[in-house]
Amino acid sequence: MDTSLPHHNEPLFLSTAQQPIHRRHDWLQHIISQEYTHVAIKAVRDMPLFNEMTIYPWQDMRLSTIRSNGITIQRQRGECRNASQDAYFAVILLSGQYLLEQHGREVFLQPGEMALYDATSPHRIHCPGPFSKLIVSIPRALLRSHLAGVEHCTARRISPELGMSAIGTHFIRSAAQHANSLNLPQFNSLAPQALALLAASLASARPDHIHYGRSRSASLHRVRQFIEEHLHDHDLDSSLIAAATGLSARYINSLFADEGLSLMRYVWQRRLEKCRQTLRQPAQHGQAIATIAFHWGFIDQAHFSRSFKQAFGVSPRAYRAQQCRSD
Repeated sequence: MDTSLPHHNEPLFLSTAQQPIHRRHDWLQHIISQEYTHVAIKAVRDMPLFNEMTIYPWQDMRLSTIRSNGITIQRQRGECRNASQDAYFAVILLSGQYLLEQHGREVFLQPGEMALYDATSPHRIHCPGPFSKLIVSIPRALLRSHLAGVEHCTARRISPELGMSAIGTHFIRSAAQHANSLNLPQFNSLAPQALALLAASLASARPDHIHYGRSRSASLHRVRQFIEEHLHDHDLDSSLIAAATGLSARYINSLFADEGLSLMRYVWQRRLEKCRQTLRQPAQHGQAIATIAFHWGFIDQAHFSRSFKQAFGVSPRAYRAQQCRSD
């Protein structure tokens, strides 16, 4: 049986203009909660609700271009979250004004500046008038593997004027500008550089008194990289990972314990996320769900379905049906 799956870079375009006026508020709140994180939204007074977004899959990240009228977006403590949305968002403001509040800090961005926030933690965003921005959605584990102490970098202004931050913001803006003219291999080839530049840019916002041991970060990055390259291997387990990376299983589990996970739980999360990404690809809508699950390392179809529903709130079949309706 051939379980190879082609990969396609299909941007997703969504706009309030596609909806009747009376439905736009509820629709937009649902879309933001589905594609980014669960929030409440409120349009700025005396300004019609308008928002349009184009979302590009970018290997394990996503790049979004967004234009909007004034809006307030707020996430409260204790709201539910999906495993797929356990991410950090790097925001680059292109035009307008943008206030971000999180972790007792607030930053008021000017065009060209960048800031980071944790999608799963309480935050408030207020834009008093029309604005445009870029968002790079980065899975928490992926960004942590590149930047120790990332949790201390949220809601801090990153200027595009000097050093790595200038290179990083200009690189992301250029990638967004040319996304539609690049084919999938070309566009995805930019993702590792973008991640490295983002991490270097964000490091400039990390408080000077925060110090981290690089050996554990390097080890964790090595383990994650091996897992990512072998998710499809049905024999992937702690013994195989330990042998391949030259680290003990006990030490590897201690690395993931710092993240609040076990090693194999992380493996299952990454496999589920890969299945979710594949199910949302229009080119894969005709592919059997069992084939997709098998391709990403799942042998027991019933176990896969239960795990998927627990992680994302819907069954794989229902999730695919939602994507088909959206397309």
